[in-house]
Amino acid sequence: MSNVVSFSVLLRERSSRAHSASEGEGFMADLLGGEGTREDYISLVAQHYFIYDALESAAAALRTDPVVAPFISDKLTRLPALEADLDFLVGPDWRERIAPLPTTKRYVDRIRKVAATWPGGFVAHHYTRYLGDLSGGIFIGRVMQRRFGFDTNGIGFYLFADIADPRAFKDVYREQLDRAPWDDERERVIDEVLVAYRFNTELFQDLQRARVRSSVA
Repeated sequence: MSNVVSFSVLLRERSSRAHSASEGEGFMADLLGGEGTREDYISLVAQHYFIYDALESAAAALRTDPVVAPFISDKLTRLPALEADLDFLVGPDWRERIAPLPTTKRYVDRIRKVAATWPGGFVAHHYTRYLGDLSGGIFIGRVMQRRFGFDTNGIGFYLFADIADPRAFKDVYREQLDRAPWDDERERVIDEVLVAYRFNTELFQDLQRARVRSSVA
């Protein structure tokens, strides 16, 4: 019987604390707990737009890369849904009314940098975002739907109509992680996943600070 731990399991175990810390940030705790407002939710959607614009532009450029290609699926694409959500939540002039927060700018720069120089690093960010979307993200969408009385407009980002079984999809994704030709860069990929979680945590902190400033303005 083998005691070898698969890479996907090792990755999940090594990042679990960072994942929990990010989920427990005050901004998200308030949003999910009923203290956050519709405007808070819109602020989160707006920052997601900039992140996924960078992520999916990079994915398009890396579709044929041998390391990245197995993870790219049109079923995961979120940008059109985010655009539709912002059109519904903000209005047709939403592009002129949103701006990236400081952490979002750094996050986007990091995604673009690793996408241009290191395919494994891009997969680390791809994994962190999309597997999170297919797990806690779906739950968040349901909470926002109940909280703000949305039907499907406004929460399209969290709806994966083309993925009938998210759990099965994630299982396949993890199998691809285990088969990827990481060679000696596994530790480096894990470290980049931790970087991605840190950006997520710092983004929630940015959103909380913006929320406080807005409340006292």
